Amino acid sequence: MHLHRTSVFEGQEMTASKTSEQAGRGKTCERLRALAAVMLTLASCVPSGFTQQLGPGEKVAEKQASDLPSEPAPVPTEPFSLRGSQRDFSKPYAPFLGNPINRYRATTIGKSSFANSVRLTDLVKDGKIYLSLSDAIALALENNYDIAIARYDLDIADTDILRTRTGASPLGAPSGLITNTLGGSGSILSSGGGPGGTTGGSGGAGSGTAGLTLSTGGAGPTPANLDPFMSAAINFDRDRAPSSSFFSGGTSSTNNYNFSLAQGFVTGTNLQVAFNNFYATSSNSTAQFSPELASTYKATVTQHLLQGAGIWVNKRFMYQAQNNRRITDSSFRQQILYTVNQVETIYWGLVQAYEDVQAKERALDQSSKLAADNRKQLEIGTMAPLDVVQSDSTVSTDRQALISAQSALNYQQQIIKQAVARNLNDPALSAAPVIPTDRVSLEQIPEEQQPAEALVQEAFQRRPELEQAVLTLRNDEITLKGARNALLPTFDIFAYLEGQGIAGSVNKNLNCNFYPGGVCPTGNTGYGTAFDHAFNNSAPDKGIGFNISIPIRNRLAQSVQERSLMEYRQAELRLEQLYTQIRMQVVNAKFALTNDRAQVQAATAARDYNQQSLDAEVKKLRLGASTTANVLLQQRNRASAEDQLIAAHAAYAKDRAGLYQTLAATLQHYGINLNEAASGEVKTVPVVPGVEPAKPSKEPSMTPPSVQ
Repeated sequence: MHLHRTSVFEGQEMTASKTSEQAGRGKTCERLRALAAVMLTLASCVPSGFTQQLGPGEKVAEKQASDLPSEPAPVPTEPFSLRGSQRDFSKPYAPFLGNPINRYRATTIGKSSFANSVRLTDLVKDGKIYLSLSDAIALALENNYDIAIARYDLDIADTDILRTRTGASPLGAPSGLITNTLGGSGSILSSGGGPGGTTGGSGGAGSGTAGLTLSTGGAGPTPANLDPFMSAAINFDRDRAPSSSFFSGGTSSTNNYNFSLAQGFVTGTNLQVAFNNFYATSSNSTAQFSPELASTYKATVTQHLLQGAGIWVNKRFMYQAQNNRRITDSSFRQQILYTVNQVETIYWGLVQAYEDVQAKERALDQSSKLAADNRKQLEIGTMAPLDVVQSDSTVSTDRQALISAQSALNYQQQIIKQAVARNLNDPALSAAPVIPTDRVSLEQIPEEQQPAEALVQEAFQRRPELEQAVLTLRNDEITLKGARNALLPTFDIFAYLEGQGIAGSVNKNLNCNFYPGGVCPTGNTGYGTAFDHAFNNSAPDKGIGFNISIPIRNRLAQSVQERSLMEYRQAELRLEQLYTQIRMQVVNAKFALTNDRAQVQAATAARDYNQQSLDAEVKKLRLGASTTANVLLQQRNRASAEDQLIAAHAAYAKDRAGLYQTLAATLQHYGINLNEAASGEVKTVPVVPGVEPAKPSKEPSMTPPSVQ
């Protein structure tokens, strides 16, 4: 139930004398200026507790401090307003001073390129792709589809900034990770996305993301339409009506030319201007003029005094759109961190598969040589047939292990290709083997020597999830203030000023008996006279009034305000939870790297020991002091130790990359230019520390070994 009351004071004056018309002409502009001054004065007198004019960076008033927590942690200083294209979509496609027709034309966006970058072609030599880790990362920044899709999010977020400048609510900036690239999915930043697309994200319209309910965004009064809107209605009417009395009937012709303009302002002010004109002819003898010309204008100004009043409440969507744009920037940085780590994990998986094939080839060569020696000894009668069968069985096992390793390497090569290339339809590229040219170095990185607490604090300053959570909290605070404003009654003041003018020629069919002395009026004036009378204050209509609308129970606004406050409290808890999660991730990553280094050292010692044991056992066999079974056992031990060493190196390399990602320091350590990543044109090749060139070795064969 609403109470509605309108109180209006109106004054209407009609002046017939021409002298008074001329005297009143100069007063029209003064009256309009006075009307605007009154509205601005009334708006400035509204109590501050009602207007709630707070900027995006201002603190909440003391009166409301008990309902809000302390100021959240500062947002990390990273480059913002990244551009995925040359155009800034936060600005209109057609400038205000440009060709006005362009404002009503559809914009065009070029089709994405599906060709590989030139960098990939340059790496192909003799039908093989010699790939370093730096080149792999650079290729991913240029060609990876996940990153290419995420680039559009930057421009999409810009369109929300343009949208909210009109007073419309934001559609929500996209955020969250895109994880369509296969392989290397064990990243600690993988939460928040899923195969096939993104989640609602911190700045989006999703609900339930990370346990948060994001349903009251946009709560509060609807801001005024800040884009001026002009309309025109032109109508031509011809009527021939039968006569039912002396005052009706005859033919008439009416033309209407009506125009209107509406404009809203961020102060909560609305301006409406109407300019109406008509031309009418009539054969009825009671019509004084035929044709009759009329021109009127009416300017109405309305100012919100409670709900919807103030600059802040009408610009709150703009503040949220700017925060959402920063969230999208942060999400793109998170996407780069994720994808670079994913590519590096795939690369070290390729290195592991590559070295595994080499190890399996060496094992097959050793077992084949031993089997050949045993067969020779069998021929001369110095070897039992069972030993030959045993060595042949080992050869078959090693051959099967090599074929499996070759299949794994072939698949890993395809995995790295789809991560760093955009088009694999070229048969030459699809069939080209990938040769990894980098190996991990065991040189200690500074992060391994720093205390865990120092790394935790570094992660707090860099992690994009914290940045997004802080900005989400700020958006929730804006929503909460808007919901509070919606609790207020609607109380508006309005004023209007109208002018009217009539002119025309005396109707030739006019019945003069109705006029004094039976004398018809004379005169012949045109539209200029009607227009002049409308604006010379000869027939003004002016007034001022108030509108008030009070919801008696106000349950809807209460429920929205309560819900928005609960969502705000949820966001607070989520922010603190992120701090705890990041702390645990950093500590775990640091200790994992320490353990991996020890594992590499242990695996190296085990490999060296088993190699020496194998060499000693072979010497014993040649001297007749050992058996084939013992040699084969040592060969298996040596092969197993080499497998463990290869896996330990890969685990160390992956966890070291994971530590950089956990600290969100990958971009700084590798020298990745975020602006170049956003544009897709990588001019600065990343330099990955802690790697060394692979030692010269025989490239593994991808041809399955033949059965002899």
